[in-house]
Amino acid sequence: MKKLFLFVAIPIVAILGAILALVLLVNPNQFKPMIVEQAKLQTGLDLAIEGDIGWKFFPSIGFELGQTELRNPEGFSQLNMLKVDSAMIEVSVTPLFSKQLEIGNIVLDGAQVSIETLKDGRKNIDALTKAQSAQAEQPQAQQETAPANSEPKADDSSPAAEWTIHLAGVSISNAAVDVQDLQAGSFTKLYDVNLSLSEFEFNRWVSADFGAKGELNQQKFATQGHAEFNLAKGFAEFALRNIELDSSFSDPSTQMDSIKLSLDTFEFDKANQLSYALKGKAAELAIDMKGSASLTVDKVISKLEMSALTLDANLEGDSLPQSPMKVDMASDLTFDLTKSHLSFVLQSLTANALAFDGKADITLADIPKVRFSLHSPNIDLDEFLGLKQASAKPAESDQTAPQESSKPASVEKEVEPDLSALKTLDVQGKVTIDKFKANNAHMQEVKASFLINRGIAELTSFSSKLYQGTISATAKLDGRKSPASYTVQKRIKNVHVQPLLKDVADNDQLEGTGTINVDLKGKSLTPTGIQSNLVGTVAINFADGAVNGINVAKLIRENYARFKGQKLEEEDSVQKTDFSAMTATLKLNKGNVSTNDLSMQSPLLRIRGKGDANYIKQTVDFTISTSIVGSLEGQGGKDIDDLRDITIPINISGEWSKPKYKLVFDDVLKQKAEKEIDRGVEKLTDKIKDEETKEAVNSLIKGLFN
Repeated sequence: MKKLFLFVAIPIVAILGAILALVLLVNPNQFKPMIVEQAKLQTGLDLAIEGDIGWKFFPSIGFELGQTELRNPEGFSQLNMLKVDSAMIEVSVTPLFSKQLEIGNIVLDGAQVSIETLKDGRKNIDALTKAQSAQAEQPQAQQETAPANSEPKADDSSPAAEWTIHLAGVSISNAAVDVQDLQAGSFTKLYDVNLSLSEFEFNRWVSADFGAKGELNQQKFATQGHAEFNLAKGFAEFALRNIELDSSFSDPSTQMDSIKLSLDTFEFDKANQLSYALKGKAAELAIDMKGSASLTVDKVISKLEMSALTLDANLEGDSLPQSPMKVDMASDLTFDLTKSHLSFVLQSLTANALAFDGKADITLADIPKVRFSLHSPNIDLDEFLGLKQASAKPAESDQTAPQESSKPASVEKEVEPDLSALKTLDVQGKVTIDKFKANNAHMQEVKASFLINRGIAELTSFSSKLYQGTISATAKLDGRKSPASYTVQKRIKNVHVQPLLKDVADNDQLEGTGTINVDLKGKSLTPTGIQSNLVGTVAINFADGAVNGINVAKLIRENYARFKGQKLEEEDSVQKTDFSAMTATLKLNKGNVSTNDLSMQSPLLRIRGKGDANYIKQTVDFTISTSIVGSLEGQGGKDIDDLRDITIPINISGEWSKPKYKLVFDDVLKQKAEKEIDRGVEKLTDKIKDEETKEAVNSLIKGLFN
């Protein structure tokens, strides 16, 4: 029993003796001047340690500091850059007896850090970089000025001068960081900041684990990660490797659950492989994307290159024209920081069936300068916007219509779009599309150039092949004031009209080759505003065509036979009226379209027309005056010689979708009667020799028709 007691007691006595000797022989307060001196040397800032430095023996042996503060440079709002209520410094005991301070780990709990940028651009953390740079330059300067046979002298006036120091690591927990930028007018708060360094020594690889949460206005974010870094003295050079970053972000409209970034290595002037992944939701749009790139940054951090930048994304949401949407991209990016210039080469970009390639150059300034060119081999806008699917579901809408009709329809107030963003842009671009389809109209070789400059958007040129013809256009939108104003000029030349109308409106009533010149202007961009403010002219010139759905020759024969009480013979004729030329100038004036020079020529007829139509109400009131100048027999019917050279008015009225055709035979009879009377008067007056009597007869007969 006695031996057992001695076996236990001797180690305890030895430990207590060692602790007692440590407390008696080593005074930790002798390190306070050295710590303050080293802090000043390393940071250029003053360090204040409140109270004495004491020993701590649990859970490990070390020094315990009271409240410690690293002062800010003069001119900043906060007194301290760093404030720690308590700090624990772990030390190795045995080296202390040899005057070697080997610090195992520095533990800081509840630290408060203040990073501030003044309005003139000065930062309080600039002092740290300046101090390290000065320290790195000092040995070189001393070496150049010292005599060849001189040796460095140590300062023996301080008790701590005989000690050597080695720091193994730093651990920070539950810290808070305030980042205030008076120049940008922003304030960011970080909390639950944690940092663990395996070892902190210059020119050696150091492992770091970190994490933080933060808030900026209504934005919340969190991040954690791991990295290894190697710092040269004075922070002149550094390298990184094994970088892993995992973050999250949220605001009222965004919830990014995971934002991951990883770098195998990072060294200046070398290609570093980077990969990223993002998953979450933004504005009800589900996002799942990943990609990679080769990142190169030069030593002076003046140029950043990301070659082989890839994107692989899947997007889902009701706001998309197609959901889900698969997006793939391959590109190269270069950013010149000295010139604030970004160059972007788009090798390929696909969004489901759409494909693009191109390039862009962006110069950052108060108003960014953007220049780009974009190309696509084929764009089917109808398929991309889902217009085919929408038109294929009339039955469902018909079934739901009776239920919806019982509810009062809510009329949304039309609001002019906000075009203020145009004032902050300087953009010029070119777009070329080999094949393009929109509203079921097919185009080829589409080329467009446009610009946006300080509130004005302009389509400087547009050209395309369209149904064996061509189309060109220019347009200008002035968004500097609300409502916006605009002008449009369009030239359509030698376009085959029937296939165009068939594709666009499922209407084949008009045939021929058309040339149309459009010159319009207006203001307001709301649907009602566009219709009610549009003014201008549309000049139409059609050649070698036909109007389907109406046979003017047959209509004349039928109505004339009915008027004369003759039996109408059955005819098997085509409902079609051919013409060799048709021209008209349409005048648009705030919802109304009018013309007084419609002219159509055919072997049988000469047609003139005038009237108006209202495209808001979609009504028409138009009168076509038809003169028979040829033989009706050539139009599939019998000739009517007694109607030749008589103008027959045809009135078209009613709704656009169901127009009504009517012959105005009152004028026809009047012309016919006048024609017959003229013949009779001519025979009668030939027998009257007295001129006064002849004039009296003429006046009497003609007065019957006035």
